[in-house]
Amino acid sequence: MSNLFAKVEQDAFRAGISPRTKQSRDWFRKKLGAMGKVNRNQLMRDEQVKLVNKSQPLIGSMNMFFYDPKHKDTLPYYDRFPLSVIVGPAKGGFYGLNLHYLPPVLRAKMLDALMDVASNKKYDDSTRFDISYKLLSGTSKLRFYKPCLKHYLFAHVKSRLARVSAPEWEIATFLPTADFEGSKTKIYSDSRSMI
Repeated sequence: MSNLFAKVEQDAFRAGISPRTKQSRDWFRKKLGAMGKVNRNQLMRDEQVKLVNKSQPLIGSMNMFFYDPKHKDTLPYYDRFPLSVIVGPAKGGFYGLNLHYLPPVLRAKMLDALMDVASNKKYDDSTRFDISYKLLSGTSKLRFYKPCLKHYLFAHVKSRLARVSAPEWEIATFLPTADFEGSKTKIYSDSRSMI
């Protein structure tokens, strides 16, 4: 996806980390959790980032984008740079699971559960999460979805969608790209309460 993603993949390879395992998710969570801030603008401009039209989100895909919430003046907190798994269409936009709303340990568990519903085991450009609201609400393994489910309006998506390919899901999940307005401690506390 980008030079940053490629560098992290190389570091994981050198460390002998097998992709898509509990060990790799723990390694990425610790390694990327210790990383400083990521320049989101630079990440989105990287020539290797696959940008797609915001009005045609692909259900089951993971995407990063800039967002300016319609009701930001009344929200206790929000994320200006969601990492969202598209769940389905919604009036004026789409529903997405913004993984940033989960603390890293719960984010790892959510990613584990999402990997179980991947459309195939190739983990290439054809791989998506085979997900729907019905599946989310009916599967105990995916119970972490509640604080993550958001309604995104096309008119408030302020960039194209940067599609994250399957081999990079683990990196994107733990990369410190969240841009919260509000206290991260409060966000994580509220998320745990919702779960």
